[in-house]
Amino acid sequence: MPQVVTHTLDGAVAVVTIDHPPVNTLGRDVRAGLKACFESLRAMPEVRAIVLACKGKTFVSGGDMREFETGILQPGYHEVLGLIEDSAVPVVAALHGTVMGAGVETAIACHYRICDTGTRLGLPEISLGIIPGAGGTQRMPRLIGLAAALDMMLDGKPRTAAQALALGLVDRVVEGDVTAAALAHAHDLVASGKGPRPTRERAIADAATGAGIIAARRAEVANTMKNRNSPGVLLDALQAALALPFAQGLARERELSDQVERAVEGRALRHLFFAERELRKIPGLPPGVHPRAVTRVGIVGAGTMGGGISMCFADAGIAVKLLDANPANLERGLANIRKNYERSVKRGRLKPEQMEQRLALITPTLDYAALGDADLIIEAVFENMALKKDIFAKLDAVAKPGAVLGTNTSTLDIDEIAAVTRRPQDVIGLHFFSPANVMQLLEIVQCAKTAPDVVMTGLDIARTIRKVGVVAKVCYGFIGNRMMDPYGREAERCLLEGATPEEVDAALEDFGMAMGILAVYDMAGVDIGHLTRVERAHLLPDDPTFYRPSALLVERGWLGQKSGRGYYRYDNPERRRTPDPEVIAMIREEAARLGVPQRRPSAKEIRERCLYAMINEGARILEEGVACRASDIDIVYTAGYGFPRYRGGPMFHADTIGLQAVRARLLEFAETLDPQYWQPAPLLERLAANGSSFAQWQAEHSDKD
Repeated sequence: MPQVVTHTLDGAVAVVTIDHPPVNTLGRDVRAGLKACFESLRAMPEVRAIVLACKGKTFVSGGDMREFETGILQPGYHEVLGLIEDSAVPVVAALHGTVMGAGVETAIACHYRICDTGTRLGLPEISLGIIPGAGGTQRMPRLIGLAAALDMMLDGKPRTAAQALALGLVDRVVEGDVTAAALAHAHDLVASGKGPRPTRERAIADAATGAGIIAARRAEVANTMKNRNSPGVLLDALQAALALPFAQGLARERELSDQVERAVEGRALRHLFFAERELRKIPGLPPGVHPRAVTRVGIVGAGTMGGGISMCFADAGIAVKLLDANPANLERGLANIRKNYERSVKRGRLKPEQMEQRLALITPTLDYAALGDADLIIEAVFENMALKKDIFAKLDAVAKPGAVLGTNTSTLDIDEIAAVTRRPQDVIGLHFFSPANVMQLLEIVQCAKTAPDVVMTGLDIARTIRKVGVVAKVCYGFIGNRMMDPYGREAERCLLEGATPEEVDAALEDFGMAMGILAVYDMAGVDIGHLTRVERAHLLPDDPTFYRPSALLVERGWLGQKSGRGYYRYDNPERRRTPDPEVIAMIREEAARLGVPQRRPSAKEIRERCLYAMINEGARILEEGVACRASDIDIVYTAGYGFPRYRGGPMFHADTIGLQAVRARLLEFAETLDPQYWQPAPLLERLAANGSSFAQWQAEHSDKD
């Protein structure tokens, strides 16, 4: 096995090179190699300076995430980085590529830092529920100041080379061969007799105001990172940097780092990190399947969804033909696209010339024949089966052989839609979320006859337009909306039992949902879900209370934000939601008519009913094979439905509660509420009885695939 860390001599300068493809992760082999190199260089008096460089596309990209689960093998991070900083001769880091987390911590353990113009440096640990635990919390404030260090660690965003230079994080920014520039710098240090410059020996520039800085950030994260554990722990570590000598601060950092690594938040965020890397592994697809090429796209429907989807492709540099049968709708749709882009220009996210380039990629048309050269056509009209079938029959007549035909339906049976074509193997669901040009999630629905390369094309499209693509099978609502059905059902039933809309939404938002479900209905339009239920009336449960509050609002034309009132009123200048006593009175009057007992459920009960109903449905989805993995469900909910990432998604959250506890609560609800809704799913029942979890089921299930 080739060595991953080697050293060569250039006169009095040693060049230590890490070569550990693909991204030079600071795993155990690299740490062991660094330790061996730096220990051997200590015994070489002819070495007067050291350059630390990396082959490939980046300097050390970060730590090995797998070690958080398996345990960190020796030599540890602190030992190796301490050895670098303790070098008796100056160490110059040659930085390039994407230097994150442990890569930055390695760089600041060196004495000097040279980077190329394209380098990006960041400390994103907070997004993984951990802290920079390899000396980052102790060295970084000494290098760039406490306030700037906190900014980097709390926002987790990478800094450009220019920004890093301005902060004092790097000493020079160069163009061209950064290793050669670092080597030249090292020779200059030797010639001028300059020695090491340990970061640990520096004073924190803004230490005098440090207590106030920490206090202000604690107040800030209490509001902006509610329910999170790691931000407070991070501030504790920075407090140690202020209050303690370096060695003691480092020991405190290690103690705090161990805490967050084991905490639920850290485990949840790492769960999602690894889950996203499994999404392209689809059971049943033959090996070696390649996606079809997509260079031209057609979109049918110039409404909100069609316009947003068009922007997704234009943003990726792909030409789009946007079709609508109604000239006025088409004109309005193009105007809305321009407004969206103009808003981005106004906010500084886009340059005017970039806006014009993207708009030029979107060509309007009224003629289906214009879509004949498209590699992919996506239908994005409203939820009506007859209309969608008519459109697919037209597309079947004009689309070229091998074109992928996608539907943006959120609930309808795509197999039924595909059946009107002569090419069901080319049909797939591509369920975008509104606003499509903003939301991360793309549900890719594999139909009964969808060809394997079309599934791979869906995944490739998601990557191209920077979406998180999750494959599901055909059923009502697929993964996301099917699980939302019982979630919303319980929220609306709680209203009939005496809870107010703000109490229901507050209970869910306090848990961490980005928005309470009733506020979501108001934003999307209360009529959207209601009309779907009207179409499916013959399939709904025998229950006059089922989604009754939404029906009452639609009957009165109170459709949410678009009509100025729904569950809430929106008649203030900011269109901020405000309670509506008339809605509360209307729902209570209906509850009395239906004979619903007034129980006024607590916030805890509201959360449990909504979330446990969702989890129970998720178990059914898994057993039916609608979702490939429990972790896929978690990705759907954290990427598309506002479920807090720090709780890991609904199925991970269920595992943290314990499936036995979830099952017991479901059975309690079966006793006190309508039992037709509260029978534990067979999979959940089995796992709870065996003391197992969704994660264990997934691991066993994956082994069989």
